[in-house]
Amino acid sequence: MSDRITILLDSDLTKQLRQIQAKMIIQTEKSISFSQVLNLAVKEGLPKLKSKASD
Repeated sequence: MSDRITILLDSDLTKQLRQIQAKMIIQTEKSISFSQVLNLAVKEGLPKLKSKASD
């Protein structure tokens, strides 16, 4: 289940995420939403953030 939330991203982060999205669309030839890319980035980044928080 997904939650709908509103967030503010720095424009440089948005640009990077859009570039990743474009590459993923080209590689898979499928539709990939910005939300999917953002979820993937958060999931991959959480372990790193958790390890920093436990130090």
